[in-house]
Amino acid sequence: MPSTKLNLPRFLPYQLSIASNAVSQLIATEYAARFGLRVQEWRVIAVIGDREALAQRDLVTLTRMDKVSVNRAVRRLVERELLDRVPNPGDGRSHRLALTKAGRALYEDVVPHALDIERQVLKPLSRTEREQLWHLLERLRGSADRLIEKHD
Repeated sequence: MPSTKLNLPRFLPYQLSIASNAVSQLIATEYAARFGLRVQEWRVIAVIGDREALAQRDLVTLTRMDKVSVNRAVRRLVERELLDRVPNPGDGRSHRLALTKAGRALYEDVVPHALDIERQVLKPLSRTEREQLWHLLERLRGSADRLIEKHD
């Protein structure tokens, strides 16, 4: 008979969530204090900064955040004049979101701090372990994506 008790130290969803939350908490503290940003807002800025203008539905997909969280983050960033809605050249009825000049400047200010936090978090791992980590995370995301597609 299969076990009916989780072994949390060996339960992948739990450990991924705990690790993600720990890093997010570290980032949230830093970004709130220095830049007045919430983690969700930074994710939106980071994705748009990395890819230029995007439709809001693309942000939901790329950030893996729910629509409500993306809507709230976008609304706050538009209010702060860090994001702007620009016409979608492919569809005149819709718009895309782009960083404003102030948003781009903020992105460029935050990136060095983000990279520094990443370096600090990854410091205990060797170069080989970091490469293995990226590879394993990619494989896990791919596996989860395939399982999600099966259920849709």
